[in-house]
Amino acid sequence: MTVAGPASPVHDSLVAELGRAIVDGEHPPGSRMLTVELAQERGVSRSAAREAVRVLESFGLVWVRRKSGVEVRPRADWNVYAPEVIAWRLAGPGRDEQLRELSQLRSVIEPLAARLAAVNATSEQKVELVSLVVAMSEEDHEADRERYLAADIRLHRLLLDSSGNRMLAALGGMVEAVLRGRTAHDLMPHVANQSAVQWHRDVAFAVAGGDADAAASAMRSIVMEADEAMQRAAE
Repeated sequence: MTVAGPASPVHDSLVAELGRAIVDGEHPPGSRMLTVELAQERGVSRSAAREAVRVLESFGLVWVRRKSGVEVRPRADWNVYAPEVIAWRLAGPGRDEQLRELSQLRSVIEPLAARLAAVNATSEQKVELVSLVVAMSEEDHEADRERYLAADIRLHRLLLDSSGNRMLAALGGMVEAVLRGRTAHDLMPHVANQSAVQWHRDVAFAVAGGDADAAASAMRSIVMEADEAMQRAAE
């Protein structure tokens, strides 16, 4: 969870249930809930309900109003970069809008990160990038499975980390949420697009070779292909 502290299956389940309901519009902005009613309706303790509300508050989804309960905040206040909020939007009726926004964001940040990584990546990071594209190639016949996904996530997060820009690196959770959501919602083909696999290789070797233009170009192709593939699958 984004908020540190002890959690439990009941706590996490309640956070997810309420978060999805808010994101899906079941509890529109301005609507109010009482913590005691939440606990009674869902058969959980008041402390579990309070902790779940605190997590939702950290995402900008709700305010806690003294004597008037929990109020749902306007969409403009949501922390749209929180991986949990991204996952809830991808799972609900707002999926198309979320996919479009994420693709637009990735088209800006990931080519830039690849370009910077070609300049700033350490020797160890370069070696790991190359090893990750080898792992992806070995699993590309089962691209919708965990092994391919794990290597893909690690590669994209490592590129952000290798950029040398801490603000780009901080977006790793957002990119991971996109990649996990693509697999979770059957938007990833079973057999990987071989052009996409090659572009991942191109990025890794361009970064390893210090070719910033080639790294950015290959990453741009990856993001464009992913966007088009997800749109086709969603349709």
